[in-house]
Amino acid sequence: MISKKNKNSERLIRHKRVRTKISGTAARPRLAVYRSTNHIYAQVIDDVAQKTLCAASTVEKEVAAKVKGLNKTDAAKVVGAAVAKKALDLNISEVVFDRGGYVYTGRVQALAEGAREAGLKF
Repeated sequence: MISKKNKNSERLIRHKRVRTKISGTAARPRLAVYRSTNHIYAQVIDDVAQKTLCAASTVEKEVAAKVKGLNKTDAAKVVGAAVAKKALDLNISEVVFDRGGYVYTGRVQALAEGAREAGLKF
């Protein structure tokens, strides 16, 4: 009997493989992306201190007001700009991009482009 592969477990395997090579430091923290069915989340994380420095998502009130009426890809771009603005306010200009095991296309790519346009360097 052929069973269907669980896409999320495959993503977690990819994410685990990438995380062995990518780590965030205080000088260059990690920009981690999580994509759910309806929302997208981004966090800037210092893995050495094990602290989340800043975060943005489509669930936050100020971002949710901006993304109302937009499609998910455009909403991801707004979230990328929001997390970049918060990071720049904390004097973080360079980050390591962690796509979370997702393919770099669509919403993940839009979030990265939004962060780059707002001034964050990868």
